[in-house]
Amino acid sequence: MSIKLEWSRRRFLTTSAALGAGLAAPHVFVRNAWSQDKVFCNNPTGGTVTLGFNVPQSGPYADEGADELRAFQLAVKHLNGEGDGGMIPTFKPSSLKGNGILGKKVAFVTGDTQTKSDAARASAKRMVEADKAIMISGGSSSGVAVAVQSLCQDMGVIFMTGLTHSNDTTGKDKRRYGFRHFFNAYMSGVALGPVLAEEYGKDRKAYHLTADYTWGWTQEESMKNATEAQGWQTVQTVRTPLGAGDFSQYLTPVLNSGADVLILNHYGGDMVNSLRQAVTQFDMKSKQVNGKNFEIVVPLFSELMAEGAGAAAKGILGTANWDWKLDNAATKAFAKSFGTEYGRPPSQAAHTCYAQTLLYANAVEMAGTFYPPEVIKALEDFEFDGLGNGPTLYRGADHQCFKDVLVVRGKEEPANQFDLMEVVKIVPRDTVTYDASIFGGELGPAEVKGCAA
Repeated sequence: MSIKLEWSRRRFLTTSAALGAGLAAPHVFVRNAWSQDKVFCNNPTGGTVTLGFNVPQSGPYADEGADELRAFQLAVKHLNGEGDGGMIPTFKPSSLKGNGILGKKVAFVTGDTQTKSDAARASAKRMVEADKAIMISGGSSSGVAVAVQSLCQDMGVIFMTGLTHSNDTTGKDKRRYGFRHFFNAYMSGVALGPVLAEEYGKDRKAYHLTADYTWGWTQEESMKNATEAQGWQTVQTVRTPLGAGDFSQYLTPVLNSGADVLILNHYGGDMVNSLRQAVTQFDMKSKQVNGKNFEIVVPLFSELMAEGAGAAAKGILGTANWDWKLDNAATKAFAKSFGTEYGRPPSQAAHTCYAQTLLYANAVEMAGTFYPPEVIKALEDFEFDGLGNGPTLYRGADHQCFKDVLVVRGKEEPANQFDLMEVVKIVPRDTVTYDASIFGGELGPAEVKGCAA
């Protein structure tokens, strides 16, 4: 699926508030600063520091990867004091100064995860060993995130995950060296379940098509729990291979199953293909089953996927981590900066990767060192605002961010080719917060040998 679309800069700039020039004064907050001669993996001794951006540049999640890479490049530009600063002026509390990280110019290297765990690990390992990357970020697959997070733990390199939605990433597979800004499947279920019951009624029968890997499994479980709590029945759950392309064989049995709702636990190119086939080829949304209009739900939704799905996305309910049309200063600043740079608004994948880069850089500034155990301390239980999601907590117990969750719907009458989703409900952070123990797992030690895996 191609996303090489031109967008009118004039239209974009009229919908994004301009910010005043210059960066906000830094908020100094230093914990237990360490001297820079501390021995650890890839301690930058010269005038630059290298970050590794590992994204799917091929495979079913390549569109998300392309937007992530755009955001990473923009974050580096802003950290180095170039451009308009993006969300650096709105981020609070912040120790960022716009002169790199601890005065060192930020450089970066990239890799292609191919949406495959083995390829992603190999790419990340190369970045650490050959390119001397001190932090790794990226990915649009939870399978990739879990694999790279484990590698980074072993190598003593912090992993600021990109787009990963599986409960496992900060649950049973959490690691001390891994941090997630994106929300998870459990939060999607808690936010979306009551809205589905309100919109479609409590007497519903659901059929799940599920991507067959860690993210799909945990989203299916979370959506089953959330909808069954509202009175829905689960008729069938069917696993589908990642990158299947043609979903006809999985969609054919749905209308004869007795189900009146199809829940597509798919993402990226797979979601685009399965949704388009369900709506266009099988004409499901025009059907009636059990005396009710047949409905389709996409629990993890985004405008980037709505763009690919076209008219098939209209009226579809789901959840999102962020949307470029949110009415807050940070979102407006980032959307304006990204739009000016690339001629299109940022996706939620871009947003979370940009935020993660700033959060890492700020933690280093707070710690006064690149030494990972001290950077980890600075991130754990860090409360912040001004990155587009409102007040947010990076919980120390599992390294999961907690913030408001958006319930969204594909617009019936979009104003332009990028105005494709509307926010139906903003579910408060407290509603989606859960006890850190429910998914198990251990973070592991902060002290590691480093650079050997």
